[in-house]
Amino acid sequence: MRGKGRATMGFEARTDVRAGHVLVTLAGECDLAVRDQLHTILEDAVRSSPLVVVDLGAVDFLDSSGVHGLIVAHHEARARGGRVTVVNPAGAVAAVLDITGVGELLSPTAERADG
Repeated sequence: MRGKGRATMGFEARTDVRAGHVLVTLAGECDLAVRDQLHTILEDAVRSSPLVVVDLGAVDFLDSSGVHGLIVAHHEARARGGRVTVVNPAGAVAAVLDITGVGELLSPTAERADG
């Protein structure tokens, strides 16, 4: 199914509706400059599916604004009984997710906590 794409200087996001989940593919730099755009994209995805998979394979840079966007989406999904996971983080992006604990929190293999 064709998805929606949005691009800003140094950042691109594509949303594809798939069977059983929404795939959000991010590319470029996820920082303060794209905070609102990232929030809107993830919020729309969380509203449209109980499972949102965020592919970070093409993200070159992730700062605290990007991490915050992922955490907000996680909380919004949980409030709706859903889940957000991240896949394919690499290099510095994977390191940021590991250091903050967000990588483990949003891992596809993490146990779902229904607390």
